[in-house]
Amino acid sequence: MSALCALWAGSGAAQDLTPRFYWPAPKGTKVAVVGYSYSSGDVLMDRSLPLYGVDSKINTAVLGYLRTFNLFGRTTNVVLELPYSWGTTKGVLSEERAQRDFTGFNDIGVSVAVNLLGAPTMDLAGFQKLRANPHPILGASLKVLAPTGHYNPNRLINAGVNRWAVKAELGYIIPLRPRWLLEVEAGVWFFGDDPDYIMGIRKQEGIIAAEVHLVRRFKPGFWASLELNYYTGGRQNIGGNQLADLQRNSRIGGTVVVPFKGRHAVKFGYSRGIVTEFGTDFHQLLVTYQVLFR
Repeated sequence: MSALCALWAGSGAAQDLTPRFYWPAPKGTKVAVVGYSYSSGDVLMDRSLPLYGVDSKINTAVLGYLRTFNLFGRTTNVVLELPYSWGTTKGVLSEERAQRDFTGFNDIGVSVAVNLLGAPTMDLAGFQKLRANPHPILGASLKVLAPTGHYNPNRLINAGVNRWAVKAELGYIIPLRPRWLLEVEAGVWFFGDDPDYIMGIRKQEGIIAAEVHLVRRFKPGFWASLELNYYTGGRQNIGGNQLADLQRNSRIGGTVVVPFKGRHAVKFGYSRGIVTEFGTDFHQLLVTYQVLFR
């Protein structure tokens, strides 16, 4: 059940910490996920909001689905995510205290990940051999966030963002020992424009993001990881005005996945900001229930 972990890391774009995203699974693997996360602190669904002194409490539930298949002889995963958020955001807007309660569906996410080297399409027996004797794996992925979430152009705070976002990424898995893996990922987020933004057309520069994960495997499906990320960029232009909101941020976190009854697992995760140039200084807890089908 190794591939289950990648299905959901919580809300956010460059904020994500996703251990074992490129670890393969046997062809035909299908995974369903129900998850929940709680975020508190300087966190917004949309970082372009001109709010300062932010204190948010955001709940997010998610339904997810993963399917593994053969693409030109390589292990390939397709991931679908449908989040729903509700919560309260407080902050200072134009020197006045402001508060907004919100609820609604977030933008749908679709990801495709392909293992380029080290993980050809395999059956269960081949996967068990790889698990017993892991070797380096190189993967690539493309994630798309579609503007499907709830969005009111007359409101500053919404669950949806009303623009397309795409992330292209490469990931490399390095076995340190049979039970220890080092994973390194680097990617770039690209953002479309929001022509309906309440303060004028919103544009945003890309964000460069990198992650490192140290994974300890205990037994099949039971593992834990420590993770660290760093991302920079994302300066915005709203209504022709350039904002001073360049991000140079880093988060640290941990993940534990515990299997039970063969095809079921529970995932627990925690992360927090450790370096914050602009926004995203928040704590996040998450838990997911995952079931495997073959």
